[in-house]
Amino acid sequence: MIPANFDYHAPSTLDEAFKLLSELGDEAKILAGGHSLIPMMKLRFAEPEHLVDLGGIPGLNTVSMENGSLHIGAMVKEAELEHNAEVTSKFPIFTDAAKLIADPQVRNFGTLGGNLAHGDAANDQPAVMLALGASVEITNAEEKRTVDINDFFYGFYMTAIQEGEILTNISIPVPAGKFGNAYSKIERKVGDYATGGVAVALELDDSGVCTRAGIGLTNVNPTPMRAERSEAALVGKVIDAAAIAEAAQMASEDCNPSDDLRGDSDYKRRVIRSLTKKMIAKALERAQA
Repeated sequence: MIPANFDYHAPSTLDEAFKLLSELGDEAKILAGGHSLIPMMKLRFAEPEHLVDLGGIPGLNTVSMENGSLHIGAMVKEAELEHNAEVTSKFPIFTDAAKLIADPQVRNFGTLGGNLAHGDAANDQPAVMLALGASVEITNAEEKRTVDINDFFYGFYMTAIQEGEILTNISIPVPAGKFGNAYSKIERKVGDYATGGVAVALELDDSGVCTRAGIGLTNVNPTPMRAERSEAALVGKVIDAAAIAEAAQMASEDCNPSDDLRGDSDYKRRVIRSLTKKMIAKALERAQA
């Protein structure tokens, strides 16, 4: 289908973008990569009268590692993360996820900020960010504020971004000790949304005891979710097969999948249990390498 008519705006600075958003109000939508919004517009699920394209604003597409954190501009493209050796050497989870996000064309246009701001529990990056313990920077015309990723998603396609605000940066803590991370999903066909997906990030002390575990789940809850009981089951232990099995079972019990064309809820719980086992084992292997 063809989207409804709209006016296109391409500000060259954040100030210009904020002015447009203030003037246009709820008639405007922010355009990042467009690979979540445009399909919804084609189906007439979204019919904004104005699109404000952030692609020409400098400073939103930088990647840096400083002060113990990885900082990713909201307009950094999925493919740029996938091919950034400095990033993937510490966070191979981005390579894991990128290989499963749609196709190369989408990854060359889709942005990390857009993926998160869309608020879709079926997207891959929300689970990754939950596992990694990220925070997001949200900016308006007067100030910036930092929101923990755990407080960012709060409803179906709903996030902490308010009218007149723009998601500008994502920050991820870089652990000082041993750590590993991994992501995978089950999909009906290449490029499809996940039937279920699991992101895992682990930190270990020198004796091999898990000091932090982050587990994010994709498309098995109305909002992106953490498997908090599963995380707690791993922390304070040298992770073994029994601990992995316990955590995986908890994740399958605590998720809230719906019956749809990708499978019924029982099948999706089995998917989550299996993937959680595999991703904990993979993240653990990377942490121990």
